[in-house]
Amino acid sequence: MPTPPSATARDEPVIRDRGDACPGALRLHAADDGYLARVRIPGGLLTGRQASVLALAADRFGDGHLELTSRGNVQLRGLAEGCGTGLAELLDGAGLLPAPGHERVRNVVATPLSGIGSSGRPHVTSWVAELDRLLCTSTRATALSGRFLFAIDDGRGDVAALDPDVTLLGGPRGRVLVRLGAARGAVEVDAADAPRAALLAAEYFLDSADAAGTRAWRVSELPAAHALEEGEFALRLGSAGIAADVLPEVAWPYAPPPRPWGPGTGDQTALCVLPPLGRLTADQWRVLVDVAAGGEGGGEAGGEGDGELRVTPWRSIVLPGASTRRPVDGYARLVAAGLSVAPDGPWESVTACTGRPGCAKALSDVRADARAVVDAGGAEGEAQAGTAVAPVHWSGCERRCGHPRGTAWVDLVATPDGYRLDGRPVPSHELAQAVADARSQPRVSEDAVKK
Repeated sequence: MPTPPSATARDEPVIRDRGDACPGALRLHAADDGYLARVRIPGGLLTGRQASVLALAADRFGDGHLELTSRGNVQLRGLAEGCGTGLAELLDGAGLLPAPGHERVRNVVATPLSGIGSSGRPHVTSWVAELDRLLCTSTRATALSGRFLFAIDDGRGDVAALDPDVTLLGGPRGRVLVRLGAARGAVEVDAADAPRAALLAAEYFLDSADAAGTRAWRVSELPAAHALEEGEFALRLGSAGIAADVLPEVAWPYAPPPRPWGPGTGDQTALCVLPPLGRLTADQWRVLVDVAAGGEGGGEAGGEGDGELRVTPWRSIVLPGASTRRPVDGYARLVAAGLSVAPDGPWESVTACTGRPGCAKALSDVRADARAVVDAGGAEGEAQAGTAVAPVHWSGCERRCGHPRGTAWVDLVATPDGYRLDGRPVPSHELAQAVADARSQPRVSEDAVKK
């Protein structure tokens, strides 16, 4: 089983001279293709109605597309200047902006398969809702950067591997581990106290960041003298009435991201859907909503399914109760819409940043280049079905926006003269074969990029 890269210690603290510029649903980002809005979706959890409203927003205000992010959020691009008020009103009416002053700090990822099947692990979606409620009612939480990340993991170790700042890891007997950054140890609390413990961990970070004076955005940026300590955190929890035990060493689990697994059996079943490069048209998105609800063109709950969608941090979507045979053949509808729902497809673990023309810093249209390579390697991808391949990420510049977390990955970066793959230039006529070779022999981890 693959293991995530280990954390590397920083030789010098990161000193920030400004606040973060992460976009939100209210703070729009001016890109080359218009304004961009990032809608936070804690845990990736959407009702059918909320999902329908996102499609409406993409059509009414944007370019008619929705993008999935590496934190399980949704982006709208190509927004017109002056649309902010109308967009905010639409999102607020669907419950997607419960606290405008907190909307950029609602960064919560959660195990997307939690509660699906008989895993024996805790169902963590209720923890997501409670943490989000606590965040939205905390004045202190507004000081968090838009990059601070909470992970709520049901114990398998999937989202815990995504470099979160605070992790809740479900365990046996109703106990939960609370991890601070990439610490070796953890603090153990009762499940009922876990969401509040996560908020207190974030407040502990803010206190340490204030004391350090470096304006750190994330736990990993704190200088050593102000690093978070499990013992101190346990004392803080005790003062808040939460009983906590310190565990100096924990064998942290790791699980790979969910992959499409096919139609399953029965009329309603869970599906994992993979949009190529995490980008969908509003019409494709509406097909997802209909299949999730078991309807036919209704666009939200009203059919026999539960209507829930879960956006994953790996730019896929899990439908916990999709209609796969009756009342509609949802599996066939998704395939017809150009979405991957079968295992070993050519788009598995292929991601890209925005690239040209949307990003001014990009040196290439990485999405078009990725599609060309996938198309060129389609037959070879089928021949390799069932074999493990490393994720590949196409970056338009050295920033590597949206690259994979928690695993080794193939690093493809655009340069003024073409592409560099894992640090070496690759001629354009050799690119498809070089990517295929690299995916079978992963050589780059996130640590390598940081060095």
